[in-house]
Amino acid sequence: MNGKIIAIAIIMITALFGAGLWYAQTRAYFEPVATAELVVTTASGDTLALAHSDFRGIDAASSPLRFRACFRLDAAALVVLAGAMPHPEPTPLIAPDWFDCYDAGAIGAAIADGTARAVLSVHEIHRGVDRVIAAFPDGRGFAWHQLNGTLEQ
Repeated sequence: MNGKIIAIAIIMITALFGAGLWYAQTRAYFEPVATAELVVTTASGDTLALAHSDFRGIDAASSPLRFRACFRLDAAALVVLAGAMPHPEPTPLIAPDWFDCYDAGAIGAAIADGTARAVLSVHEIHRGVDRVIAAFPDGRGFAWHQLNGTLEQ
């Protein structure tokens, strides 16, 4: 009888810990971002503003890598983006399931097959972290932060 009580207690504690961990990773620290200034970096190092609309974003103070955004670009913004420096290794990071406008797998596949173009937005937006923007020809745009390798030295 005592063994059953201890086993049930261990299972309950594990379940509660698992639920808390899931909540902390997917919900607790993320906050909506109303808007963000989006820029792209040119090959000469200049930054150009990128006009956008329909912005949806999330971020968290707990990590510089938690920024994700979805937005629309008009034809003029796509021209600005065409002159931006391509990012050497764009790797869209996964967003929480509830942030449904952003699909890292689909964005990554589109970048790999050339359907979408990924450019450097801001180098070192945080120490060791770049902001990357990817855009589709139809004006759908996505942004995220990713490690840039400068901390590996």
